[in-house]
Amino acid sequence: MLLPIGDDNSARTTTPFVNYCLIAINIFVFIYYQGIGSNELFTYSFSTVPQEILTGQDVVINGLGVTPMPVYFTLLTSMFMHGGIAHIVGNMMYLWIFGDNLENRMGHLNYLVFYLLCGLVASLAHVFVSAAVGKDLFIPSLGASGAISGVLGGYLLLFPKNQVRIFALFTVIRVPAFISLGLWIGLQLWDGYNDLSVTSGGGVAYAAHIGGFVAGLVLVKFFSRKELEVGHYKKF
Repeated sequence: MLLPIGDDNSARTTTPFVNYCLIAINIFVFIYYQGIGSNELFTYSFSTVPQEILTGQDVVINGLGVTPMPVYFTLLTSMFMHGGIAHIVGNMMYLWIFGDNLENRMGHLNYLVFYLLCGLVASLAHVFVSAAVGKDLFIPSLGASGAISGVLGGYLLLFPKNQVRIFALFTVIRVPAFISLGLWIGLQLWDGYNDLSVTSGGGVAYAAHIGGFVAGLVLVKFFSRKELEVGHYKKF
């Protein structure tokens, strides 16, 4: 198992307030509104259901709760909810490690818009792939994984040689980001391909991960501050 636990922050010159706030909001929603996963009514009401997005109509069958707003807003609300403790811990660890570098390069507002756009693209990718293959249309999806995948895509493009500390085989090693994140997206592509070959999904929206990652690769240059792109960065 390869688990990122840190990276090189020597070039960071600003405090990543937005990244901290995103992490805090996700944790607050999970604890206060989702009841650490016990409030299924809230979770099912504000998660993204592909059938709802495709039709624009709220679905209240199969245990799905009433969504007290236009269903399209669940593309946003679902980005701040999680399916369990392991889910949120894993997502917030990735956001903590990789998000601050992007916020430093982009600036606070640009980073926030970039994060939200990647999350929206990721959710839509999941919806349209579900429609294309004709499965999981009534299964709600949630989590910050899509937006964070966009952060990883942006990080890979801007900091391909940045050293990432990885916990592997009971030791810590350092590898360039292009290896660490390259392996991650490779695994998503492989698992996503395998997921399409089974009748029912395995509980992970791989299309959202891949869609968010691609969105990050495409959008990052539009949000990166040009004056910082020529700087020199210390590697370790």
